Amino acid sequence: MPATLELIPLKNFPLVEPGQDLVRLICDVLEQSQLALQENDVLVIAQKIISKAEGRYVRLADVEPSPEAMALAKQADKDPRQMELVLRESREVVRVRPGVVIVEHRNGYVHANAGIDKSNIPNSSGDAQVLLLPENPDESAHKLMTALNDRCGVGLRIIINDSTGRAWRNGTVGIAIGTAGFDPLFNQVGEADLYGNILEVTEAAVADELAAAASFVMGQAAEACPVVLLRGAKLKSSAADSRSLLRDKAQDMFR
Repeated sequence: MPATLELIPLKNFPLVEPGQDLVRLICDVLEQSQLALQENDVLVIAQKIISKAEGRYVRLADVEPSPEAMALAKQADKDPRQMELVLRESREVVRVRPGVVIVEHRNGYVHANAGIDKSNIPNSSGDAQVLLLPENPDESAHKLMTALNDRCGVGLRIIINDSTGRAWRNGTVGIAIGTAGFDPLFNQVGEADLYGNILEVTEAAVADELAAAASFVMGQAAEACPVVLLRGAKLKSSAADSRSLLRDKAQDMFR
């Protein structure tokens, strides 16, 4: 475990438009901030700018809700067009109450409204649009890592984070929905604790812990800080990705 962990926000990050080169934008902001990437640095990148660059916008006027979406919208007191998108992005509807639909996203994470969001994106009253999660966040993370490594000549790790609620607690917290370059889990099973007891189940979700720390620095409103540089994290190199963080449904006591 690191003795210290430094979190450096990349401030004054420009607004991202579909098709823009995130590698170039990140490198430009690093240069403007007089920062040079170092070996084993971690870049935590907000899901929203990944989705924006990948053009994951959908105009609600272009969505035709199905009968299933109409029924779900009535249960949840939501826009039927948005519920149609939720169904398209999901494997299963887990829970519904007015205002919230909890689903299993087709990428495996269980969260509200399939991660579909209207905040921090351009919208006009007569032409509402929403932003979907990236198609494949792990693939997006790997491509960014490879391109940044090639350009900067260092071995980086990448986390794509998003905000989610939790089953037992109020408030949202950042989690990793895409990772590259390291093992998202730190397995300490078999190690001894302070008193010599052998750990039997301890496995830290280090990717989520780092994602949450970066999310705190990023903010959730108008801070305009979608990328945070983490320095000092001692992570195990691995080809594993964020799917290792997903609990199998058969072991999920709450579904």
